[in-house]
Amino acid sequence: MSDCGCEKARKDLEEFLRNEICATQHSDIREHLDNCQSCQDEALVAKTLTEVVARACKETAPEELREQVFARLRIVQSTSH
Repeated sequence: MSDCGCEKARKDLEEFLRNEICATQHSDIREHLDNCQSCQDEALVAKTLTEVVARACKETAPEELREQVFARLRIVQSTSH
């Protein structure tokens, strides 16, 4: 394997973190991250941001807001027929 370099590692970082690249590319990027503090830092930021967004998406809206949205949807649907 060979070090893929910062440009390649950063270009494919999101796919790497989601395991959406082939095994060879994954190994090359992993090797690069193991040896490049700057890219390690960027990977940590990307991973942390992804985890925060995922947690936020699991939260539910307050009941009052949900009721308002559904009421508005019912109005829109009833007037569009």
